[in-house]
Amino acid sequence: MKIPLDRTTPENFFWMNKPDFTFSNEKLTVTTSDETDFWQRTHYGFSRDNGHAMLSSITGNFSITVKTVFNYINQYDQCGIFLRIDGLNWIKVAAEREDSERYRLGSVITNLGYSDWATSDIDSQTMEMWYRVECQDNDFLIDSSPDGTIWTQMRIAHLHSRQRPLNAGIFACSPKNGGFKAEFSELSIELKNES
Repeated sequence: MKIPLDRTTPENFFWMNKPDFTFSNEKLTVTTSDETDFWQRTHYGFSRDNGHAMLSSITGNFSITVKTVFNYINQYDQCGIFLRIDGLNWIKVAAEREDSERYRLGSVITNLGYSDWATSDIDSQTMEMWYRVECQDNDFLIDSSPDGTIWTQMRIAHLHSRQRPLNAGIFACSPKNGGFKAEFSELSIELKNES
């Protein structure tokens, strides 16, 4: 089911760490605030749970897809799909700005308060990316596409927590300076029949 992104926050969605945002022409544009991120402990030693996200609570299995358009400004700017049980158990999928020559296309899986980060380098001229995540119980199939037609598997992952509902939607954040604009369109959520 395509989620309408025109005029107002869609029905059954809520904001976490509400940013500046606008809806227009079936697109949502989010402007990030300074020092916003989702990360827990691993390697960098800090925890941050203040990124911007627009989420909907889902009890069963589902697939979520979104198109992102971005023009990153600062190191680590990012936007994509976010799936969240609570502050210690969640998934984010995004392209992130590393420097002027490369971005990192990746996913972070956070279990029991520890984040991992699986990445591959992509060209810094990339300005849009599609993401798709399929939830099968506590397993997640994560794909990306430059055009919404040809998809590449990024990883298969697992969340240990069995708590439900799962909150699913989009996110954007700027771990350093804010101000970049993330554009989201073609957001859809398909509920799956339970076996």
